Amino acid sequence: MKQSYVYILKCSDNSYYTGITSNLTKRIEEHKTGKHNNSYTYTRRPLSLVYYAEFTDINLAIQTEKQIKKWSRVKKEALISGDFEKLPNLAKKNFDK
Repeated sequence: MKQSYVYILKCSDNSYYTGITSNLTKRIEEHKTGKHNNSYTYTRRPLSLVYYAEFTDINLAIQTEKQIKKWSRVKKEALISGDFEKLPNLAKKNFDK
């Protein structure tokens, strides 16, 4: 079975980028070298890989990537730091600001 990866990069502006790939090493290198000059990460380099998860089911990987992209910064940081018990109680977005 082919592996897929969902990953989170921390950008130089402290934002997070969530992506999906079948070749994590190659894709991270593309982000770091700025291969795609119209991408979100291009002007936010340098970047660091702060989280990744492996999947054998591409559909589950796609679903997970879409889910994480909707999460608040706080919820993403809980995932990154491994505070899994906090995830269910963190709101998707804070609309009170």
